[in-house]
Amino acid sequence: MSRSLTPDTRRALNAPETAEIFTVLLTIAHPDLDVSIRVCDGGADVTSRGENFIAYPFALALPEDEDGRAPRARLSIDNVERQIVEAVRRLTSSPFVTIEIIRRAAPDVVEARFEDFRFTDINYDSQVIEGDLTVEDFTAEPYPTASFSPSLFPGLF
Repeated sequence: MSRSLTPDTRRALNAPETAEIFTVLLTIAHPDLDVSIRVCDGGADVTSRGENFIAYPFALALPEDEDGRAPRARLSIDNVERQIVEAVRRLTSSPFVTIEIIRRAAPDVVEARFEDFRFTDINYDSQVIEGDLTVEDFTAEPYPTASFSPSLFPGLF
């Protein structure tokens, strides 16, 4: 799957060395949360498109970009301040997660976006909050959903 990148990003990725800093922005949203949880890696807070992302330690194994397979990623968030685990405990269902990659030099330009992930199989302890980031696999749904029989589709017969 191809992605359109800005010329500056393309130059930075193709250069033997670069001063560009790429940052991962993570948004955790759920109807039960008053405000979405927005964190970023890289050790410094970021404001992107008017939203504040707090520097917070997390590890993210990005999904593979393969045709025919539902993307699956793994997220581990340090449980240092207990704010995220307290929010996760209150949720009645899996929260939605959006992953975005930006350049620090242009924080309002999103270079890559992975949306509609569900944070599932969440486990936590005093050190870390871990879980899978999955999307609904529509390829496993039966098609067509109904049988074309005279009782269901009389206009066809």
